[in-house]
Amino acid sequence: MRSRYSAFALRKPQYLLDTWHPSTRPPALELDPEVRWTGLEIVGSAGGSLLEQRGTVEFRASYRRGPQTGVQHENSRFVREDSRWLYLGAR
Repeated sequence: MRSRYSAFALRKPQYLLDTWHPSTRPPALELDPEVRWTGLEIVGSAGGSLLEQRGTVEFRASYRRGPQTGVQHENSRFVREDSRWLYLGAR
């Protein structure tokens, strides 16, 4: 989760696509150049332990777009495939 947030903050769309599950991944990803991500708070998580194949992470990511600020609040779903965690989508 933190690495995906960092990819948004550093504008690395290819990393986001590479860590997105093929069943839900868009064909391309264009990031808004005016959005500046300013903070990440992990609210909670479920599953995702060493022996599990699925997990969720609830987070709040703060951003600024011009003079406006906002928060993206999401409960993200992940699945482990070939020892890699892949983003499935929001719940």
